[in-house]
Amino acid sequence: MNRETVIAEALGLLDEVGLDAVSTRRLAKRLNVEQPSLYWYFRTKKDLLAAMAEAAMEPHTTAPLPTPDDDWRDWFADNTRSFRHTLLMRRDGARLHAGSTPAGDLDRIRRKMDFLVTSGVPEQDAQMAMLAASRFTVGSVLEEQADATLGDGSDLPADMPVIDHETAFEAGLALILNGLVHRTRP
Repeated sequence: MNRETVIAEALGLLDEVGLDAVSTRRLAKRLNVEQPSLYWYFRTKKDLLAAMAEAAMEPHTTAPLPTPDDDWRDWFADNTRSFRHTLLMRRDGARLHAGSTPAGDLDRIRRKMDFLVTSGVPEQDAQMAMLAASRFTVGSVLEEQADATLGDGSDLPADMPVIDHETAFEAGLALILNGLVHRTRP
């Protein structure tokens, strides 16, 4: 057993039982070890959850960085969609990620910010747009994943529209992007 195995099994447990049911006791049983042996790798459950969040984000944090030839608008939209897709890959992915600190991703975030600024986006606007897009995405996925756990919506009133999460996400992303375009110098 090693740290990576513990994280992988914890993510498997997350997908099976959901975030509320993930416990070190359950994880130890899954790994066929005694619970105290997990403390060798993670001092607290909070430490384990942080490592799980970082590992769950790997598909997004290893996506290609923007190149000088990229159109910043297309890149911004694709980056935000990649983030959403990654959160949706795991049961309760948005809840796991919410409040986590992207410790291993700081250099990539700086490079993304530099790309936006070099492309003509004012630095303060680039920071706020990245933050707004991130929080919008987490919130959207939280709602989408909550709806998925509630069922098919058959218990909703007949006159209540069913939300198409993909369409709603794209509409919100377009609003953020359009607002940013109007604040960008040519």
